[in-house]
Amino acid sequence: MKRHRSGVVVLAALLAAAVASGCAAEAGGGAAGAPAGPAKPAAGQQGEAVQRGEAAQQGGPARALDAYAEEIKRKQAARAVAAKKWGLARTPLAAPEPPRVKPRITTRKGFEVRDDEGLPPVFTTVPTKEKIVFLTMDDGAEKDPELLRMMTELDIPYSAFLSDYVINDDYGYFKRMQKRGVTISNHTLNHRYLPGLSYAQQKREICGQQDKIVKNYGKRPTLFRPPYGNYNRDTLVAARTCGITAVPLWSAEAFADHMEWREWDRDLHPGDIVLTHFRGKGDWKGTMPDMIRLVMKTITDKGYAVAKLEDYV
Repeated sequence: MKRHRSGVVVLAALLAAAVASGCAAEAGGGAAGAPAGPAKPAAGQQGEAVQRGEAAQQGGPARALDAYAEEIKRKQAARAVAAKKWGLARTPLAAPEPPRVKPRITTRKGFEVRDDEGLPPVFTTVPTKEKIVFLTMDDGAEKDPELLRMMTELDIPYSAFLSDYVINDDYGYFKRMQKRGVTISNHTLNHRYLPGLSYAQQKREICGQQDKIVKNYGKRPTLFRPPYGNYNRDTLVAARTCGITAVPLWSAEAFADHMEWREWDRDLHPGDIVLTHFRGKGDWKGTMPDMIRLVMKTITDKGYAVAKLEDYV
């Protein structure tokens, strides 16, 4: 156990040097305002590196550490190349390793409903001190194959909250997205204003979408986002009945040409959830890759990395 803990400390130190070296592959250097301290691999990236590191331990601790550091360096260098290919202003920062124990999520003050004990918490920010944010995409109207390629090559995690009425013409698009590691979550069947519906109607919207997602993607979601961010107590009771454990809303929203902010200071904060939509030129001024370029410039310039929401909630 002592040898393992010592190895973790040394690995963290090597990791910081490796990521810094990988970022140097990008012209112009690292992002201004990048977080101090040792950087670690992005959520979803570390598994393969850890496996290689463990295998290398058979050749001695030094070889294991070298292999691990080289793997992280390689991944960040590949991300730098992808960032240039896709026209990003800077290479996205590597997110820290996710916590072994997920933080306790509570309902944000002012977002409570009557008698909400035991109901899924409603929140806009995940409790963390790390300089990370979470990228989420709603509905599913636009099915741009360039987005799939872009996000895969950049290795940026994101979460999809889908409504059946706009995805039922191409379930396969989101199946390909799921195979790339994206979690499929619930955004109702028909994107209706839930507080205007009866409890039975709300339950049909939420549970019905749960069944659609299970049928098409094989896994029942635990996260749910109500359309427009509107809900009442019936919404949360119905969601709990349908197997929902948390209701993430958002702190900021990304478009193809601008950002919108919920908070008074118009800034990002550790653990903030960023919302965007599956939209194209028919709905906003640009494509989904345009939106990614803008939101990632905002996130990276402010010294933040994108982590995977489901690793924390």
